[in-house]
Order: sequence, then C-alpha cells, then structure tokens
Amino acid sequence: MAVCFYNEEYRPISECALPLTDLAIQRGVGAFESIRVYEGRPFALSLHLERLALSADGAGIAAEDILARIPLIAREWLSREENKKFDGIIKPYITGGDINDGGKFPKPRFFVVFDSDIHKISEEERQNGVELEPNRVARPYPSIKSTNYLFGFIPLSKSDRNNFETLYITPEGEITEALSSNFFMCKGGKLITAPESKVLKGVTREIILTLARENGFSVEERCPLENELAEADEAFITGSLKEVRSVVRVGKIKIGNGKPGPVAQAMHHLFIKNMERWME
Repeated sequence: MAVCFYNEEYRPISECALPLTDLAIQRGVGAFESIRVYEGRPFALSLHLERLALSADGAGIAAEDILARIPLIAREWLSREENKKFDGIIKPYITGGDINDGGKFPKPRFFVVFDSDIHKISEEERQNGVELEPNRVARPYPSIKSTNYLFGFIPLSKSDRNNFETLYITPEGEITEALSSNFFMCKGGKLITAPESKVLKGVTREIILTLARENGFSVEERCPLENELAEADEAFITGSLKEVRSVVRVGKIKIGNGKPGPVAQAMHHLFIKNMERWME
C-alpha cells in the first residue's frame, strides 16, 4: 500500500485528494521527482531534490519553503522502525495550486508518495531488452520534470507494437530522450547521448556518464541521429527505476543484432557496483 504525506499527515494514498481547482488538474502545472530507495536508503536524494528545485523554478512555481521540507519529511518516514527496510520509491510532487499570476504560481500545494509496490526489473526482462516507439516532436521545455506527460503517451496509443515507451525525435532527426528515460547509443566505440542543454538532466544519466569516463569508455555528448540507428551496435536507456535497460528496437529499426549488448551490461554492472557512492 502506498502512503502519502499530505496536509501535514502520513496517510494511505486512497485518503488523499487534490481540490479540482488545483492547476495541476486544470492545466497540468506541476513538477515532481522519482527517488529510488534501496533497503531504507535513498539513492542520490540530494541530486534529485536539486533537480526538483530547478524544475519548480523553471515552471514558475514558488516552492522554496516546500523544497526545504521534503528531505525532512522523507527522512522522518524512513526513520520509523517499520520502514527501515523500505524498498521502493519516493515521489514528491509540487503543484501549481489555485492561483495563476501571469504564469507564476505563488501558492503551490505539495504531497510526497512513498510506494513499495513498484515493478522491479527481473533478470529475464533485462535479457530481453525493450522496444521504443518514435515520437517525432521536440519535447517542450525538457529541463523541467513536469507532471504533464500527455504528448509523450499519444504515439503509444496509436502503435500496434507493445512498446516500452516513446522516444523523442525532433523534425530534424535528432534523438533527444525517451518519455521517462535518457537515451544512449553505442556506435563506433563511443557512447553517444544528447547534451544536457537538450534533455532533462537525468540523475542516472549523470552517474552513468561519470562511471563510463572513469572506466575508459569514450563519451560523445551530442544528439544521436535517427539515421544512425541502423548502424548502431547497441542502445540503452537509463532512469531511477530502470537503472540501465537495453533497447533492441526503435520503431521498425532493429538495434544491432536485436539483443541486449555487452556495453549496456557493463554499464549496469558498474552502476550496481558503485551504488554505495550515491547512497544517502
């Protein structure tokens, strides 16, 4: 059962509700984070909350007081005896509230979800990899982790394949990121991924880039091109819940031999091996 901190109480999520006047409901105004917790220890909590602050500020949400409280709320809940082995995810949300002052939102609401009922990826799933559906638009304001994912979901509903999520590809053919992941292409001995200026600053992305450089991988921060997909040796996505997952197909294009490759496997191994460095 998921628990939610809302209106100064930790309660079952089924007992929590936003007013219909909240701009998160009326206009999709809101920012959030997904913070993985392993056996009661948050992973990269500080980095996630730094990004949440940037998202709220970019969205015009006045959230300074809320942001100061979130780590205290998370740690208080995790410190309880029954939660010391919590294995799941913490998701803080900051909404637009009821007031729109010319694109600024001075009275936001917030809530924090603690959920252990998450899908933990099996070894079999990792060995199968995932398929992505092309989404041929540029993601608006990618540096803001907004609650509004609608335009990323639409291509999934029109596809006849069982795709994992969508992949943003600009009209110029640049691959930026996936619906809720960062994207890496492996080609010519290099890891290629879109620069931070064009995508959400992925926490797992930054960790993977750090580990790759520390371990002798060649990294190129540029947007991979759609016409390079057929030439790629492999590809993978990164994210808080996914960690590292191989991509075996994008639309009709098979990546490499259509199976997870050794680079993704190596990066996931390095991620698991070095997790302690980012545990808080």
